[in-house]
Amino acid sequence: MSWTASFDYATSFVGVSTFIFCFYMMKRPKGFPPGPYGLPIVGYIPFIGINPGETLRQLKEKYGSVMSVQMGRDDWVILNDFDTINEALVKQGDKFSGRPENYVFDLITTGRALVTRDFGSIWKELHKFGLMTLKGFGVGKKGMEANVIEETPFLIENLTSKNGQRLHAKLFLAVSNIICRVILGSRFEYNDKKFNHMLEIVQKYAENTTHSKLLTALSLAPLLRFFPPFKGVAKITKDDSNSMLGYLREIVEKHESNFDENDIHDFIDAFLVEMKRSKTNNKSFNKQMLIQFIRDLFDAGSETTSTTLAWALLCFGNYPERQERIADEVMKTLGEDGVPSMKHQNEMPYTCAFIHELMRHRTLAPLSVYHKTNEEATLDGYTIPKNTTVAPNLWAVHFDPKHFENPEEFRPERFLDRDGKFVKSNHVIPFSIGPRSCLGIQLAKMEIFIFLTGIVQKLKVLPDPKKPLPSFHDGGFSLVTYQPRDFEVIFERR
Repeated sequence: MSWTASFDYATSFVGVSTFIFCFYMMKRPKGFPPGPYGLPIVGYIPFIGINPGETLRQLKEKYGSVMSVQMGRDDWVILNDFDTINEALVKQGDKFSGRPENYVFDLITTGRALVTRDFGSIWKELHKFGLMTLKGFGVGKKGMEANVIEETPFLIENLTSKNGQRLHAKLFLAVSNIICRVILGSRFEYNDKKFNHMLEIVQKYAENTTHSKLLTALSLAPLLRFFPPFKGVAKITKDDSNSMLGYLREIVEKHESNFDENDIHDFIDAFLVEMKRSKTNNKSFNKQMLIQFIRDLFDAGSETTSTTLAWALLCFGNYPERQERIADEVMKTLGEDGVPSMKHQNEMPYTCAFIHELMRHRTLAPLSVYHKTNEEATLDGYTIPKNTTVAPNLWAVHFDPKHFENPEEFRPERFLDRDGKFVKSNHVIPFSIGPRSCLGIQLAKMEIFIFLTGIVQKLKVLPDPKKPLPSFHDGGFSLVTYQPRDFEVIFERR
């Protein structure tokens, strides 16, 4: 046999083997939802665009409300409308409330506490404790409201200072201090070095940067971690995670040294009480779980709310008439010196409508936090096997013309009735729905309302003529959240 013939046989063998391998890898289970495949290793990631929620919403026209898409080597199921999300996450909540393994999330948290922990007895125990404890420290009640009100002047003063901090960082400092009051029992000064480093670590993967884009791709296709530049990003993330956990461990150990079970000040103290009551080697209540839990609360309690406020300020800069309409309500209700509080919501219907529309139009987590099926499930006639990653497309719900006329328009008035009263829509679900919905919904709503009205009462937001504002209608996707382009505004005292 000649060398040429041998080469031809070898080439044919490799080609056939590759075809069989790709066919096997791309084969989907019987009854699985239809959808695009993508490329080997990375799947559909190169085609997902800057906003996966919008890309997948558009694919709904071809594949339907329940569809699949290849992410890396795995096939995910995407839920593209409210009815299917409600059916899966609420009506079949026990089947769809798992959490898939995710290389990047595990890298960030160095273990699983609440947000990324799979559905089961440990998660249920921690979730129950979290709900009861946060309510006990005033989340959604007067006590926490007082903390937000007390933080507002610090935020306003920082916004007007020229200290070199970026706008989003200033918002981040104030919002993070609220969750710190709950977790740690105290706030940080805005110039505290450790506090600022902790926030820098979170912002590095949470904001719309090259770093976070690489992490996003890595979370969808973990095999990329073996190749540059993803390998370097993974190492940086791991080092940052160790630094963050080191700070939190110091805080926990300080609480342990001063612990008095008859004098409970904060979330950490409450958790230490449970640790003392529990048996040794308890899987739910132990020191490592406490550190991971407060890491979850710190991350989730900081980034989403500060980003919502950033979107609001970008809107004010682009559309001053929106800002002034809110300012009119604030002045009529509070005057120049009144203190904003949640009791004023009924007197500020346009402000409430603006916030509701902001959460719809600028959906913070377009694909929520990924779910996983705990057992085989049937949805819209399709069979979804156990351990399938499921992504509820909240963006598709918020831009569904069936529920919102001309959804591309930013129009707070859609949530005002003929008498000018605020009317909430059950189809605005920025915090998701079902058992895995956000633990801090009431706190987030409180912070956004009080901080926003407090800012507008004292300050006028103006565009910086030297730094043109990006479009309010265009952002970018980070690891989980949809972020505005980096921008700055000028704050002028009213």
